[in-house]
Amino acid sequence: MTPTSRLPSLDAVAIEERAAAFTRRSFKGRCKLEALKLAVSMMDLTTLEGNDTQGKVAHLVAKALRPMPERYDCPPCAAVCVYPNLVPHAVRLAAGSRLQVAAVATAFPSGQFPLEQKLADVRWAVGQGATEIDMVISRGEFLRGNRSLTFDEIAATKEACGPAHLKVIFETGELQTYDNVRLASEIAIKAGADFIKTSTGKISPAATLPVTLVMLLAVRDVYLDTGKRIGIKPAGGIRQAKEALHYLAMVKEILGDDWLHPDLFRFGASALLVDVTLQIAKSIDGGYQNPDSFSLP
Repeated sequence: MTPTSRLPSLDAVAIEERAAAFTRRSFKGRCKLEALKLAVSMMDLTTLEGNDTQGKVAHLVAKALRPMPERYDCPPCAAVCVYPNLVPHAVRLAAGSRLQVAAVATAFPSGQFPLEQKLADVRWAVGQGATEIDMVISRGEFLRGNRSLTFDEIAATKEACGPAHLKVIFETGELQTYDNVRLASEIAIKAGADFIKTSTGKISPAATLPVTLVMLLAVRDVYLDTGKRIGIKPAGGIRQAKEALHYLAMVKEILGDDWLHPDLFRFGASALLVDVTLQIAKSIDGGYQNPDSFSLP
């Protein structure tokens, strides 16, 4: 049976006020440095453009494996995310490391393909070595009330993933209300998602603190009811280190330390890595590096 939310409508003002409170949290000294390094370990570096090449993927994998010079003791990123046709190349380059290779599938970013083509896309990517699949829901069908299709497509995609983890992208900027975000979270989790993810990064607004808060609360409720841990990935529009720290503070308060790990929390924000690495360098060296000191993802 397709889940439908039985909870009262969310109070948008309360959600936004609570999310804003996390922007006033402060990290200092060693705590800030460790939090910044933790944020790096949670990043999925992404290249999803029409001009992607094997060379761009090689640079992305190299950056993910060593985001900073060795003297900074910075951890590697969690994953790289590419189009399915570039998965084999990314897998070869990441071999022997713990770096995950994710592939966008299911007609990313629109979701507007027949289901069988979406599932074939997923099976092919997993067959080429992808360890994570980022799928997009059919937002048009969800918004017109066809929630059973949303559930069935996620469940079918999860089955097609086999051993790979499934991240379900809502494109929250198109879902219109916090109630819709909560309902999409409930449906995705019950259909088998390993992660729920805000956005494709292709439209604005993408990830926001209030939207992510709604998703965190949905994950918390499932955990309290069932003991099942679901991951969360805000993606798109997160560019500054201080923003990453706000998200980490929110995750710790809502879900606790168990979620402060790449297995359960990720940032989908390649541009974020630049500012975070500059802040790490400042914490260690005592001054800002030139932005050109570290290559772009």
